[in-house]
Amino acid sequence: MTSVVVVISDRKRLHQLRDRLAELKPPPARLLTVGTGETPLDQVEPLNPAAARRRRQRSMARWLIPFGFFAGLTFTYITDLDTFAFAGAWSQHLIGALLGLGSGWMGSYAAAASVRSEQDDRVRSLRNRLEEGNWLLLVETAAGAEMPWSMLQQARPQSVVRLAES
Repeated sequence: MTSVVVVISDRKRLHQLRDRLAELKPPPARLLTVGTGETPLDQVEPLNPAAARRRRQRSMARWLIPFGFFAGLTFTYITDLDTFAFAGAWSQHLIGALLGLGSGWMGSYAAAASVRSEQDDRVRSLRNRLEEGNWLLLVETAAGAEMPWSMLQQARPQSVVRLAES
């Protein structure tokens, strides 16, 4: 699957290109116009860094939270510290495990926020183009289908930004 964003300054040319691409056989898997009067940028998953960060956080949480729980439990058994002695023998181990679980949860946020990708820079430049009054056309082809590069170039775009290619 290939995913590109075409930056066009004229809304009429944007719609003409979208309509011509929709008529192709086979048509692109996804055609989405973004800009003033079109789909808002924040609703487009590939162009929203916050959504990508949330997805990374959930993915990290799937394994960091259970790991933190068992690490906290193991730590309280290994060290034999009586930090939470007021809670009783079993409860202090459970408290240690829950603290480890919380640490894993916080770690998933920290890990997700610390990752910067080359894609984030591309998305930032596209956001800047949108703020300048341009429109974006997100084109995604199905796996194995060829991107219609010549048709994209005939529309005289300001730029074509590749997001993903397989």
